[in-house]
Amino acid sequence: MKINTKAVVALAATMALGLAACQPSSGGPGAEESKGPTTTNTGLASSTAEWNPQPRDNVKDGGTLTTALAEVSDQFNTFHADGTLYTLNLWQWYNPQLALYTPEGDWEFNDDYLTDVQGETKDGKTVVTYTIREEATFNDGTPIDVKAFEATWKAQSGENEKFETSSTDGYDKIESVEAGENDKQVIVTWGEPWPWWKGQFNQILHPKAAVDPETYNSAYVQDPHPEWGAGPYTVKSYDSKAGTIVFERNPKWWGDKGKLDQRIFRAMESQASLNAFRNGEIDATSVAAKDRLAQVKDMEGIEIRESATPSNSLLMLNADSETLEEQTVRQAVFKGVDRETLLQVEFQGLNYTEELPGSFMLFPWQDAYQDNVTKAGINYDVEGAKKLLDEAGWTMGDGEFRQKDGKTLDLSFAVIGDSPTTKARAAAMQKMMKDIGVKLTLDNKPSSEFSATFTGKKWDFFILGFSSSDPFGQAYFCQLYCNPSGLNLSGTGSEEFNKKIQEATAIADEAEQTAQLNELEVEAFKFGGILPLNNGPTMIAVKKDLANYGADLFGVTKPQDIGWQK
Repeated sequence: MKINTKAVVALAATMALGLAACQPSSGGPGAEESKGPTTTNTGLASSTAEWNPQPRDNVKDGGTLTTALAEVSDQFNTFHADGTLYTLNLWQWYNPQLALYTPEGDWEFNDDYLTDVQGETKDGKTVVTYTIREEATFNDGTPIDVKAFEATWKAQSGENEKFETSSTDGYDKIESVEAGENDKQVIVTWGEPWPWWKGQFNQILHPKAAVDPETYNSAYVQDPHPEWGAGPYTVKSYDSKAGTIVFERNPKWWGDKGKLDQRIFRAMESQASLNAFRNGEIDATSVAAKDRLAQVKDMEGIEIRESATPSNSLLMLNADSETLEEQTVRQAVFKGVDRETLLQVEFQGLNYTEELPGSFMLFPWQDAYQDNVTKAGINYDVEGAKKLLDEAGWTMGDGEFRQKDGKTLDLSFAVIGDSPTTKARAAAMQKMMKDIGVKLTLDNKPSSEFSATFTGKKWDFFILGFSSSDPFGQAYFCQLYCNPSGLNLSGTGSEEFNKKIQEATAIADEAEQTAQLNELEVEAFKFGGILPLNNGPTMIAVKKDLANYGADLFGVTKPQDIGWQK
């Protein structure tokens, strides 16, 4: 398995790859675009989704939908290692989306682009045949055919490490991509059984976008390249300085026309997005925080749409930092984190509760989930944390914080955004660390600097979110835990552990593979690199007549069907 050696992220790194990185939800901008499940004490079941599903005949022709997100990321290539969840949110509005998902995570091919998809096992290999709609064409006139599948595969395979891809998972196991009866029929052969093939080729690249590493890595930076797109909408305007992008109907689209005249995204800080919603300047915003919910719940003409969330808020420690290079120190920090208290901080005033998450691979409502954090021996234990730090040579002197060789145990915590919840969480973390003798120095950054801050790794202590676009968490295990990996910026892991992951993901039986990966996740948590904090609710305040939009769990629907109900 070859993995990009450049440690960069995305919890939204790519939805084509199933995962993507983003600023953890604190009810601010961008959260309304994430999908999601959990169980709440408001009566929501894991399969509950509130998104006002409507047939096209019930949706008006015309109108504009405007929402906020934390940033319009510089990198528009959703497959690239610097891509984020926000990159994916924009990508899906003007590029081929070959797969659709129900809120529960059931996969189906998008018949705007494909007429048939057949998967089978032949001679111990997974073989999938994609039949592409004849009229499917990129905006520049290039046919969507076997060349696009081949370009996507070769860029993501890891064979050429100069392609700075978020993950190679699944693509690195492909043996061949070939034309079938003609170039509009694509036969993809994995060199071994690959039960998670439905997580591949959900998006595809224009062949020109992946013609070489330089183009793949750089061409999309501050340039959405609408001519390389294909869909019901295309880019009307993009202002990198203002953080605004506007989509309009695509005159070259062959399918049902988009219901909306325009789809607008605006980069905003958390409080600005709430003010904009209250003033009618945007049409939806996340209210999954006490202060935000309180300010909108009495507004007329809106409704709150809720579901659980297929995402994880997590704490990541930088093992490449001199202060955190010892595994014992990282394990001590994790033992000093009171996750129950953080849940209270996050969800106060929301009438919501959840069990502490124990996995990044699967969510508590999914089959085969198990609490691998507890199995790894990670629990809130102040005295245990102190003991580990003592063993590592970080001892308490006359001051408030531990020292070793005259150096204070001081960790820099990059705090992204200005929401009250974010500030309260940071303060709580500072108190927890102080209780075990660790100084936590806050480094406040605006939401617009999320990507640059995270990928720059100028931090010891970072909180972010990983969002899942599909239910195949097993397929992205290496994306989470291999080292190096674009999503695992903790720097933890080893070549030996990478090999164990490779061996486990080669197991043909889904249940057997999942069981083995659960055991490996226990081992991964012992490295002390990343710790799940919560899954959280999706709570979106929307104008009442907004159709096919909201808290829809794993849902991915056709963008042309989103609009205003008649």
